[in-house]
Amino acid sequence: MSFFGTSLTLLTTVLHFYLYVRLDALLKGWQRYSRKNLRSTMLVMWLVFFFGRLHSGGWGILSRLLEIASMHWMATLFLLCVGLFAADLICGFGHFLRRQVNGIRTAGLAVGLILALLSHIQGLRPPEIVKREVTIKGLASQLNGTKIVVMADWHAGKMMLGGAWLQARIDQAMALKPDLILLAGDLFEQGTGPDEMIPAMRSLSAPLGVWAVRGNHDALHPKRRDISGEILKAANIQLLENKWVELADGLVLAGIDDLSTSRQNPGEEETHFASALSGRPDKPTLFLSHTPWMVGQAVTAGVDLMISGHTHNGQIWPFNYLVKLRYPYITGEYSIRGMPLIVSRGTGTWGPRMRLWDRSEITLIILHSK
Repeated sequence: MSFFGTSLTLLTTVLHFYLYVRLDALLKGWQRYSRKNLRSTMLVMWLVFFFGRLHSGGWGILSRLLEIASMHWMATLFLLCVGLFAADLICGFGHFLRRQVNGIRTAGLAVGLILALLSHIQGLRPPEIVKREVTIKGLASQLNGTKIVVMADWHAGKMMLGGAWLQARIDQAMALKPDLILLAGDLFEQGTGPDEMIPAMRSLSAPLGVWAVRGNHDALHPKRRDISGEILKAANIQLLENKWVELADGLVLAGIDDLSTSRQNPGEEETHFASALSGRPDKPTLFLSHTPWMVGQAVTAGVDLMISGHTHNGQIWPFNYLVKLRYPYITGEYSIRGMPLIVSRGTGTWGPRMRLWDRSEITLIILHSK
């Protein structure tokens, strides 16, 4: 299990204990309450989470069902604890409003349950189309009105994000009649069956092409199959691996491998950045980077529009506040010294099919000449 997986398991274990302690206090006065039954239930739920994480990526149907149950319980547990923690803050963890403590905690638990229900509903809804209009200095007049569809973070192949789901997302994208389609990484998960995804991917097309970059889930590892690379190659989709191309007379597209992965190897991040942008013609440049880092360097390098994903906007509130500590540009449109940066909150979901508050997105960018 990775450092991230170990940290997640430890945090979830603490949340299980916190929920047990609060439920034990709330149920103590009930005539039919059994502490032994509560302990057994909490242990079973922890085991569901643990073995779901342990067998993540398994091919068997039972393994997949266990993983789905694990991820959805983890997120539900988090929201239940958010509601209870808010209640504890109100009553000073039982030191204030002592007569109302149980009522306040019961209300907090109810709020957590409502948030969990809303996040399940929101996570299952199709992505919304988010329209962004961007003016680029020096853009050729014939490219005025160019429509770019951006999809990021599918994480297809897990959590009921199969071939049918992917085809529906591609149908949404193609209905926008894009001139250019950009796939901003984290496309397919390990364990994905390429044969299930390739037919849908082959229906993606645009006059200026369909281009993709690698995310951290697509990154190459010596002992891991390159699922995303295989699917993209079979669908004749171009993978921009630290290079640039001239899409049309007057428009350059550059792409870089995931920065959070390359940052683990000293010097690799800068090497990839230079390879992606150096030597290109002096023309308006779009820069596709899965992780919204090196933004200041992109401005200095003369990038006219940077497009990223990766953050999911935290996916489940209030987790976005924690994510923002590491990724200051977390979602939406920013202007950095005049350069627009657009960060997608993702077309799919990682882990549970849950989102709170904003649902997934497909981004439609319309370019305008100044």
